[in-house]
Amino acid sequence: MHTLEEGLAELPLALSATQQQRLLAYLELLNKWNRVYNLSALRQLEEAIPYHLLDSLSALPTIDGGALPLSLLDVGSGGGQPGIPLAIARPDWSITLLDSNHKKSSFLQQAVIELKLANVNVVRARVEHYQHESYAWIVTRAVASLAKIVHLSRHLLAFDGRWLVYKGTYPSQELVDLPKDIRCIQVVPLRLPISRAERHLVCLGFR
Repeated sequence: MHTLEEGLAELPLALSATQQQRLLAYLELLNKWNRVYNLSALRQLEEAIPYHLLDSLSALPTIDGGALPLSLLDVGSGGGQPGIPLAIARPDWSITLLDSNHKKSSFLQQAVIELKLANVNVVRARVEHYQHESYAWIVTRAVASLAKIVHLSRHLLAFDGRWLVYKGTYPSQELVDLPKDIRCIQVVPLRLPISRAERHLVCLGFR
């Protein structure tokens, strides 16, 4: 079975042994809660490492390269991806996990406590109703179309901020359908370690 360490080396991404242990502890906690609540369809470690951990962490080079203050909102965090892996990898970032589902937000809060994630805040609310000072980054994975994500969350993004949306195949039509005041800054194509799944990271901003 492929290990987390092998996957990180392929990204490539350097994380300490302690950080890797916390990432695996997060998967164990997620699997424990999965026995009662349906937080993820993935039950096996060999699937969870690439799709929950490595997929989430694949955004790090794009976010690390920005000059903006690193306040980040994970919209529709669900079982904690990508927000929790990003928080473990970058404890200096301020990360908010947002989800409207009571069971999922309860899990997120418990994960923050058990994993001692001092840089993470959990909010249970619908994104369109959530009011907060603007974030430098809004990230989301497998939630909605690009246009809908922008429509629902634009009030939460700083004017010079960025959306980073995890997509599978290249979202050609979704890019065409973006509002006129939104620009595509870059689309980063990836092949995830271990699974070889296709991934595109779409980075958007205001014009």
